[in-house]
Amino acid sequence: MTTSILPGTTGSSSDHHPATSGADPHEPGDDLAAVFAHGHEQVVFCRHAESGLQAVIALYSTALGPGLGGTRFRAYPTIGAAVADVLDLSRAMAYKNSLAGLDHGGGKAVIIGDPRRDKTEALLRAYGRFVASLGGRYVTACDVGTYVEDMDVVARECRWVTGRSEADGGAGDSSVLTALGVFHGMRAGALVRWGTDSLQGRTVGISGVGKVGRHLVPLLLAAGARPVVADIDDAAVTRVLSENAGVRAVGSTEALLIEPLDAYAPCALGGVLTPQVAHTLRAGVVCGGANNQLATPEVARLLQDRDILYCPDYCVNAGGVIQVADELHGFSFERAKARTERIFDTTLAVLRAAAAEGDTPAEAADRLAERRMREIGGLSRIHVG
Repeated sequence: MTTSILPGTTGSSSDHHPATSGADPHEPGDDLAAVFAHGHEQVVFCRHAESGLQAVIALYSTALGPGLGGTRFRAYPTIGAAVADVLDLSRAMAYKNSLAGLDHGGGKAVIIGDPRRDKTEALLRAYGRFVASLGGRYVTACDVGTYVEDMDVVARECRWVTGRSEADGGAGDSSVLTALGVFHGMRAGALVRWGTDSLQGRTVGISGVGKVGRHLVPLLLAAGARPVVADIDDAAVTRVLSENAGVRAVGSTEALLIEPLDAYAPCALGGVLTPQVAHTLRAGVVCGGANNQLATPEVARLLQDRDILYCPDYCVNAGGVIQVADELHGFSFERAKARTERIFDTTLAVLRAAAAEGDTPAEAADRLAERRMREIGGLSRIHVG
């Protein structure tokens, strides 16, 4: 069953149940105000009782083309938490795709559950059918809790799937190019902050080394930086230490945040840049792979007031979406890599625009992304016969 919420309509489903024991059992219809406040084009609630699937697909904007964004599989405490996350993430994807120069709008999906316990072939294939029901308005890919092999399963029911394995005709792991984009974004941040794009001798703290952070580490080492890593998963830290000489680990993200860092790279879940972190962080540059890093919009100004240069997350972490977008046209790693390397120029343009206008980098990035959505989206008014 799906319930699609469109502007000018209302909808709710009585088939949803709390994701975990003790969860708030409110209906998705209770989140209509949040949906409309975010300005989304379409939000779809999906449920398949036999497989246990509970999912939400959100399309923020298709002004530039089909919504493109990954599928997150997570044990949300409530349906409301899942809806809030997918709304924020899909909006961020619209801005990310716009700033990256892609012909895609913003979409995202969340599957509610513990991927270690609830992920099955039947659930993923049921999810694939729901994505297919949107007729190409949404193109999905990997995100937290989903992997290349999962997209291969989803693709058995739906052709609007990227991030598949090379054996299945896809491009493979997108976190490699995501890390490359973060690296080049950090170089741009270094140029603005310290007058050189070299990271030689810089101490860089990386929070989360399971996917993007893992691939960022060797890039930093090759550039002469000194990575310090932390992750809630001890196995992820052990793997990074075994793969790379010259890396130091600390016990937790909290411990990492009090380290004297030159740059800080949040590469796990979002919302980590809180007012408290902004007041205590010891770093000159923030540049990481996590989505939606700012806990509140005000944090961007707090960082700026402390002379901490924030490289907007959706600007620097666009390498992954550049890769999966390229996959739709017959993947070329070299072509996607070249486009990802231009994140240096995009980040530099954002940071310089912010300085020129007296804005935060977050405000400058939003303004540039919105301008492209407005200008290119307006072409739909031209009748081509």
